[in-house]
Parts: sequence; structure tokens; C-alpha cells
Amino acid sequence: MSKELEEGSGIQLDFSRFKSAGGHGVMPVVVQDIDSGEVLLVGHASREALEHAMKNRVATFWSMSRNELWIKGATSGNTLELIDVRVNCEQNSLLYLVRLTKGGACHTKDADGQARSGCYYRRIKGDKLEMVK
Repeated sequence: MSKELEEGSGIQLDFSRFKSAGGHGVMPVVVQDIDSGEVLLVGHASREALEHAMKNRVATFWSMSRNELWIKGATSGNTLELIDVRVNCEQNSLLYLVRLTKGGACHTKDADGQARSGCYYRRIKGDKLEMVK
């Protein structure tokens, strides 16, 4: 690794490590609630998704399952306001620091029909999954 990549101020984001089914270069994105510190989800961002996120200040991803731009909340209304974007040392993954503006981050719903705050609501307990929230 070069010192400039790891310590410098130049942007050298590596979208080439992972490819979507449609051939779009993407990188992993961890999404964390800036207020609670809870990890809400892990997604992928293409260059286009990151540019949209930065310009519009809303968490935006490249949907690997639908092979299209995914603007969080566009259909569900559960929007994540983008507060800050961090880059890891190798410039091959991102951290979106967000604030929930409505609903939750997960597309699944709890027993009351509400969107879950995050996607990590189960734990491995022996040979089964157990609800934690």
C-alpha cells in the first residue's frame, strides 16, 4: 500500500474489487446510526450511488438483487439522511453515518408492523436464530 492511499487526502476509491451481476463496480458500505452507533445494514455503492448520496444527502446504494440504483426510502418512505461518509484505509469500503428520518432502515417489519430500525435483529443461538429486538 502506498502512503498516499492510506494517509493522503487524494480520493482513489476502488470500485473494481466487486462487480454486480450487471457488471457495475461496487464497494461495501456499512451504514451506522450517527446517534445510537447501531449498525443498521450493509449494502454496496457504485460510483453513481455514491455521487447521488453525496449530492442529495440521502443514503444511496447499488442494489445487487435488482441491479439498479437504490435510493433508500424512495418506495418505502423510510429515509436515511446522510450525515457523513467515511472511507477505510485501503479506499475499498465506505461507512455511511446516517440519521433515521422516518421509519427504520430494514425492509422487514416487526410484530407491530413497523419497519425495524436495522437489519441485524437476530442472533445465532446454538443451531437456530433468536430475535434480539
